[in-house]
Amino acid sequence: MRLRPNAPATMSADSSEPSVSSTVTSAVPRGTLMIQGTTSDAGKSTLVAGLCRLARRAGVRVAPFKPQNMALNSAVTADGGEIGRAQALQAIAAGIAPHTDLNPVLLKPNSDMGSQVIIHGRARMNLNARAYQSYKPIAREAVLESYGRLRAGYDTVFVEGAGSPAEINLRANDIANMGFAEAVDCPVVLVADIDRGGVFAHLIGTLACLSPGERARVKGFIINRFRGDPSLLKPGLDWLEAQTGKPVLGVVPYLHGLALDAEDMLPGAAHTHAQIDDEPRAQTLRVVVPALPHISNHTDFDALRVHPQVEFSYVRAGNAPPPADLVILPGSKNVRDDLAWLRAQGWDKALERHLRYGGRVIGICGGMQMLGRSIADPHGVEGEPGTTAGFGWLDYETELTREKALRNVTGRLVLGGSATPAPVRGYEIHMGVTRGAALDAPALRIDSIEGEAEEADEARGQLRVDGAQSADGQILATYLHGLFDTPQACAALLGWAGLAAARQLDYPALREASLERLADTLAASLDLPRLYAAMR
Repeated sequence: MRLRPNAPATMSADSSEPSVSSTVTSAVPRGTLMIQGTTSDAGKSTLVAGLCRLARRAGVRVAPFKPQNMALNSAVTADGGEIGRAQALQAIAAGIAPHTDLNPVLLKPNSDMGSQVIIHGRARMNLNARAYQSYKPIAREAVLESYGRLRAGYDTVFVEGAGSPAEINLRANDIANMGFAEAVDCPVVLVADIDRGGVFAHLIGTLACLSPGERARVKGFIINRFRGDPSLLKPGLDWLEAQTGKPVLGVVPYLHGLALDAEDMLPGAAHTHAQIDDEPRAQTLRVVVPALPHISNHTDFDALRVHPQVEFSYVRAGNAPPPADLVILPGSKNVRDDLAWLRAQGWDKALERHLRYGGRVIGICGGMQMLGRSIADPHGVEGEPGTTAGFGWLDYETELTREKALRNVTGRLVLGGSATPAPVRGYEIHMGVTRGAALDAPALRIDSIEGEAEEADEARGQLRVDGAQSADGQILATYLHGLFDTPQACAALLGWAGLAAARQLDYPALREASLERLADTLAASLDLPRLYAAMR
């Protein structure tokens, strides 16, 4: 049996995805191009990833860049910092190691009004929205410093904007969109999502909100996620070009089933399942994850969403927890608030019932902290100082600390004392120290840690184990994100949760195949010579 990571996803009847040889490339010029969007989730991150892959194919030294990102999905970099997950994906597309210069300013919301501010990969402070506006000139210095290093070290830089340049209320001291483009004097291409409707109004309206100089900086448009016959769109494209005097540089079809890390938004639907060579889907495992208000790093579950033997679902507010074989408590940017939300939604009773009938539970990062006896925040790291009682199913307590642990980790799963522990690779991003007797039965034995904290951890004797398991074998807790991305670890965990003959799925290979498919599509859908000419 073998999973086919490069098997094409099932396409809808109205899809027009082209088939292009991966050898097709165009001459990528030196310079900088910024991709801005008419809205959030217009496809900026995906386009930059695809353009980086095309440049890499052409042998160009290319780097992605996002001056300011607001996201709860993040990654640990090679230099021991933290950046948005989308920039880590774009680095993979470009064939370079993720580095903090790729995303010098990262905002991680921990409430409706405030965010943790991360500069050059390090958490600096928590600020509300108004205070951050005053902080922007300092953040701008970090942005320009990182961009300068990238321009010195790479031939080409593809820059991703944030949200929309038409957000008039955020224009003062802007570092995310036109403010950055003006500062470094780079051209801009606007992308709009036709699938959500109103694409022409989005483009015309965005231009109307820009200053004359900013409008001149826009070199053309890309229309994203088109379904159907492109010829039917031509009258609208002709009208748009006549109205604006700017070219449409391409219409990108809706690509179903891409296995690419999301920047932040919780996925609305399951991925297309990966195909298996001539094997029917046998037993399946029901996996549910509560959609916490402050859920972080939900990319942990991408491998489960595409696994052919898993029925995966997020459970949102107001919905009763459904029957499941495995419940996973995810990471959280505000653990105590999300724990209160779980109780208000009835998850405490549902989990008690789930365990009573033999179900399995995994807690990851913040979810791990919830499974213990208490979570203390004496310094107000995530909100008001105080202590909250955990679910109490594992014998440990957690204290949130001002210092954030940022580590890339390699190790082995220890499931019920298995004689052949499965290898696992992941990363830690957490602000908290957990202590207690339950940690004497760890979930992981760690072989190596990348990052500046390695020597300090060895000195404290904390290097070699992580997490905990309950005595009855029903509960597993770990600080490790990316737990299901390693094929052997994913199969072992699904087997532990009750899936007979769990098959191995290579999610990194699926991601790589998706990047290749994306690049092929852009090569066929975009007027690359005209796009690259704008960079010159």
